[in-house]
Amino acid sequence: MKFRPCIDLRNGKVVQIVGATLCDNTQDSLVTNFESTRTPEQFARMYQADQLSGGHVIALGPGNTKSALDALQAFPGGLQMGGGINPGNAHTFLDAGASHVIVTSYVFSQGRMDMDKLNTLVNAVGKNRLVLDLSCRKRDGQFWIVTDRWQNFTEKAVTPATLEHLSAFCDEFLIHGVDVEGKMQGIQEELVVLLGEHSPIPATYAGGASRSADLDRVKTLGNGRVDLTIGSALDIFGGTIPYQEVVAWHKNQK
Repeated sequence: MKFRPCIDLRNGKVVQIVGATLCDNTQDSLVTNFESTRTPEQFARMYQADQLSGGHVIALGPGNTKSALDALQAFPGGLQMGGGINPGNAHTFLDAGASHVIVTSYVFSQGRMDMDKLNTLVNAVGKNRLVLDLSCRKRDGQFWIVTDRWQNFTEKAVTPATLEHLSAFCDEFLIHGVDVEGKMQGIQEELVVLLGEHSPIPATYAGGASRSADLDRVKTLGNGRVDLTIGSALDIFGGTIPYQEVVAWHKNQK
């Protein structure tokens, strides 16, 4: 298990938001926990210096391409890129230094998983450079993949069978627990257990972390097989968990 850093971008700035408040039609409802005065490039260089690879740059809407490219170029091969990725633009980010591209809405559209689009994407970028974002919300006792800024439920649940099937098309999974994302009120333990027991490929969980002990908690619940992203709770994003403490924990895992 390792810690995965993040660079979330809105209007070119590094931010932390409450994920469930994202909306296509208006920004009025978006709850922002933090906006940094530091540039995406500065964050990327910090992660590189601290040997934190495999983190993700996420564009939350338009107006983020330049900032994303700056971050990727600052840490070549060290960051993944997500947010509006499709076969037409994927290589722009891969060529700029992204190790992988992260995809949700291109594959999961109108409530369904489009296998034709998934195959097109795999053919365009290669399985080994693709991360599928299976970010989900709980309904009727199951975690359902959500798309369109996490507002719309798809008909595909995160189950052992789903994880097994989709692992043939990508290198990793990224899974936000959307109901707790950015709230710093605790991780979705049931989801971490599911990933630890059934994901055949590397999986990164994000959402709800509120204290340093969550690193060890995810390690235990996920059988050491689920990586963790912490955003809003870190002191570099206005939270209380010391970033340097997390870096030290990460290095001790080696």
